[in-house]
Amino acid sequence: MYLAILGGGVLAAVVAHGAWTARKAAARQPRRAALEPMDQAARAAERSAPSAFDDVPTQPMEDDKPASPGQPSLPPVKRSGPRLDALVDAIATIVIDSPMSGDHILLHVPTTRRVGSKPMLIEGLRTDCGEWEQPQAGVIYSELQAGVLLANRTGSLNEIEYSEFVQKIGAMAEALGGASVESPDMLDVVARAKELDAFAGAHDAQLALRLHARGSAWSLGYVTQQAARHGFLPGALPGRLVLPSPEEGAPPILTLHFDAQAAFAEDQEQATLRELVLAFDVPQTSVEQTPFKAWCAAGEALAMALDATMADDQGHPFTAAAFASIEGELGKLYEALAARDLAAGAPSTRRLFS
Repeated sequence: MYLAILGGGVLAAVVAHGAWTARKAAARQPRRAALEPMDQAARAAERSAPSAFDDVPTQPMEDDKPASPGQPSLPPVKRSGPRLDALVDAIATIVIDSPMSGDHILLHVPTTRRVGSKPMLIEGLRTDCGEWEQPQAGVIYSELQAGVLLANRTGSLNEIEYSEFVQKIGAMAEALGGASVESPDMLDVVARAKELDAFAGAHDAQLALRLHARGSAWSLGYVTQQAARHGFLPGALPGRLVLPSPEEGAPPILTLHFDAQAAFAEDQEQATLRELVLAFDVPQTSVEQTPFKAWCAAGEALAMALDATMADDQGHPFTAAAFASIEGELGKLYEALAARDLAAGAPSTRRLFS
């Protein structure tokens, strides 16, 4: 009987516990169901909540704002250095099937960027801004082109040089992975080169005046000191002092030449000079720099400071009439260069007259 009573009590306890558990579960169910929509709404709201940059239009952000920490910025466009120009270059198109990275292109460019005495250039069209530049790492290019200078002061591009150019570009195109090359006709290129060389030869000029010591010779240290008072600095090559151009990367406005052996002397006060040559390269220097006036002024100032005479290459003294005559001829030369779209001091003009 005791066992029956005990069993009944256990059974009642089990039934009561089950009912309590069911009620507890039923009580929780609506609360859990009510929380789930709230969480979804909160997540949706979080996704659509405005950030600190959402008031800035998307495109301006891409063009004008710096890249996000996870996105590396692209290198700036190379605007300095030589550029291809159809006026002075024979240009070939390198046809590629799809955009190509600058890193890949640089692995296959010719190791020597010259054919004979003529420099060659390779350029790519950037996909991010649509500008041509010499390839650089970290940039994607949609088109490629290569060119060789038609003429310079060593003469015109000849058949052998042009054939070497075509061969080098063809090898590069093959190494890039199946690219092809569209090159201009050799006979047309050589004819253009000869005509351009003839024009350049007829319109090239480098003005020079010689400064001769009237009395005792000058020491190199004294010449350097006097020239420095008029803005001259030591040049990159021995035997030269230069009046630098205010334009970055441009050739000097004037050059003062002297015996290069004196530049190697251990003591500049012991190295003596009796003659200097003051010169400027007409096609290399822009008219805006007024190189002719600077040339005249520097010649007169140095002649006075060094007690020297000014003469031409034949030894004839420079006079006011001589300077006026040179200035008149110089004006005609500037006009002829500008009429050919090769103004003095322009980048392509500097390449042609190099």
